[in-house]
Amino acid sequence: MNLADAQIAVLAENFYQELELWYPLMRLREEGCNVVVVGAARTTYASKLGYPVVPDLALADAQAAMFDAVVIPGGFAPENMRRHRTLIDLVRDIHDQGSLVAAVCHAGLVLASAGIARGRELTCVGLIKDDVIHAGGKYKDQEVVRDGNLITSRLPSDLHVFCREIVAYLRDAPRTATKPITVPQPRVSAAYTHVAELSQGPRGTASADYTTVVKTGARVL
Repeated sequence: MNLADAQIAVLAENFYQELELWYPLMRLREEGCNVVVVGAARTTYASKLGYPVVPDLALADAQAAMFDAVVIPGGFAPENMRRHRTLIDLVRDIHDQGSLVAAVCHAGLVLASAGIARGRELTCVGLIKDDVIHAGGKYKDQEVVRDGNLITSRLPSDLHVFCREIVAYLRDAPRTATKPITVPQPRVSAAYTHVAELSQGPRGTASADYTTVVKTGARVL
C-alpha cells in the first residue's frame, strides 16, 4: 500500500514503556502514515517513568475497519490492556480482517488474551515466554519474528528492526481499512510540560482492592 494511505492505531495504557510507544509512532509518522493513539478513554496515561500520553481516540469510537495495522507497546501496560474486553476484541478483529498486528515486549500478553498467539511463530520479552507458549505460541528468541500478519519483537533495543519490519510489511500489503479515521488535528504529541504521576489507592471506601490514579506532577519546562 501507499504508506501515506496507511491508517494505524498505537495502543496506550498506564505503565507503558516509553520507547515502545513513541518510537513506532514517530517512525511511522515519518513515513507519512496516518497514526493515532487509542486508549480506553481520552484521559492521560502515564508511562513507567511518568511520560504522559493522551489518546487521540477512545476505544468506544475505534473500529477495526479504520485500521490497516495496530501497534501494541509493552512495559506493564499490557497487563492493564487485558482488563478491557473491548480492547482485546478490537485487536482480534483487526487481526481477523487481515490487518497487521505488531506487538513488542510484554504485548505478547495481549496476543494471548486475544487468541492470536495460538499456532503462530512469535517472540516477546523472556519474562512472559511461558505465557505465550501456554497460549499456543511457537516462541523464538529473535529480535523480530514475522508470521503472516503478525510481527513481534522482544525489547526496546529491538525497536529499529521491529519498525523496519512493520514498514516493509505495509509497503507490500494491500489496504485493509475500509473506514476513514476522523480525528481532529493536531494529533497527540511527544511534547509535554508536566510529569504524569502514578499512584495507587483503595478502589472504594474500606475496600481492600486498589486502583491506579494518574495525577499531574511537577512542571518540567
